[in-house]
Amino acid sequence: MIVIALQSGSNGNCIYVETGRTKLLFDAGISGHQAEKRLASFGRDIRRVNAVIISHDHADHISSAGVYQRKFALPLYMTEPTLSRAMLRTRVGRLNDIRHFKAGETLLFEDMYVETVPTPHDCADGCAFVLEDSRSRCGILTDLGNVFEELVRIVSTLDAVLIESNYDEGLLESGPYPPFLKQRIHGDKGHISNVESAELLSRSASPQLVWACLSHLSELNNTPALAIEAHRGRLPERIKLITASRYGAVMLPEL
Repeated sequence: MIVIALQSGSNGNCIYVETGRTKLLFDAGISGHQAEKRLASFGRDIRRVNAVIISHDHADHISSAGVYQRKFALPLYMTEPTLSRAMLRTRVGRLNDIRHFKAGETLLFEDMYVETVPTPHDCADGCAFVLEDSRSRCGILTDLGNVFEELVRIVSTLDAVLIESNYDEGLLESGPYPPFLKQRIHGDKGHISNVESAELLSRSASPQLVWACLSHLSELNNTPALAIEAHRGRLPERIKLITASRYGAVMLPEL
């Protein structure tokens, strides 16, 4: 399994995953031009992607979905509530090839299973994902809301994970955000912190977890160094730690 984090953060999200016969994009929060160019830099053609799977209706995950479909002829997978809310809140434009799933269902693409995991994030019908082929299981666990019980079980089954590590608690508390926004971020439907992510992995990661990509880092309330530090102090050295970038693509170790 090949995983490329094309971008991760409140300024746009898109993850590419490839197995032997399947190529998928998760979320469409960066422009079509950026996605095409960044994939091409790794020798991948966006027009050969089999589908785009949308996690939820926030603009940083869905804003360019219409472009991906109209320009590259890619089918879009999302829940019906996600589509309904997106059409009201985001200028996604005309959409034709929409394939609905229900949160909690498992999707099959040739040689890859995609488990959709309902999350309590503050959106219409959010999902995280677990991807499985014949060799490995990889989680895409961002925009979680909180560390809900099912996450403990999921993490214990993974070989690798892209996991939300959104904010440093001290930076958020002392930072410039107004009180209502701070409350939204660390509330039960917002994001999880460096410490929450690290403690989840420390408590639940199995011996086969080889890497964790810390994702969806806040620009003002976090830094890659702080995210790594919080996790390194709690996790065994065997687990490789990487941070996804808000500004470019990162290819992760092959599974």
